[in-house]
Amino acid sequence: MGDYTRMSKYYDLIMTSGYYDYDAIVNHLAEFDQAQSVLEIGSGTGLILQRLVARRPALRLAGIDLTQAMLDIAIDRLSSHPQITMHRQNVTTLSLDRSYDLAYSYGGVWYFVRGAGPQDYTMISHIRDEQENQQGFERVAEHLSVGGTLLLGVQSPHLDYATPVANDMEYSQRITPIPEGFRKCYELADAGRVVMGQTIDYRTYSFDAAIELLDKCGFEYRGPVAPASLFLEFCKR
Repeated sequence: MGDYTRMSKYYDLIMTSGYYDYDAIVNHLAEFDQAQSVLEIGSGTGLILQRLVARRPALRLAGIDLTQAMLDIAIDRLSSHPQITMHRQNVTTLSLDRSYDLAYSYGGVWYFVRGAGPQDYTMISHIRDEQENQQGFERVAEHLSVGGTLLLGVQSPHLDYATPVANDMEYSQRITPIPEGFRKCYELADAGRVVMGQTIDYRTYSFDAAIELLDKCGFEYRGPVAPASLFLEFCKR
């Protein structure tokens, strides 16, 4: 699984420069007003949780991440919200002392990218090993109430590109196919000098293979949350 220690110092700068639309993400999550407890899988520096607690302060929230440097930033960011707990955990061995009504991952451990058609999706995983992906989904299922909801984010396909992020800084990424997935090289340059480089390998699943895997782990596919949704919805059986 990818470790984002090198990126952690610059993560907020990159992510809030147009990489994600955080308001749109939280708008989708806030629609699940029946959920009173929510778990984020791969919370990074807490940018989504920060906005979600502002929208729904009565929620009991938790976030997990594997990268301690990311988690440290999130803990500091969210320190004034006692209803949020943060945990350094690997999802493949996830062990928390409570269950949740809703769990989600947007660019975290798992997510989908859109294809050409309305039902054409590919699942992306930060976990390269097949068995560990199954273990991760099984552990998430164990932490969801029966009838609970799992939301996996939907993004545009990964492409090579470069874009300015602040002052003379430029973010770029390069995508290289590898067996059963792809390699993504992130780079941040300041006035032409590289200040951050990070390489992560991802596994990909066809839509049918992803649905089969999730079904095996106790999740029923419900479809997109809404037209042009940022999430696909699954229900814990």
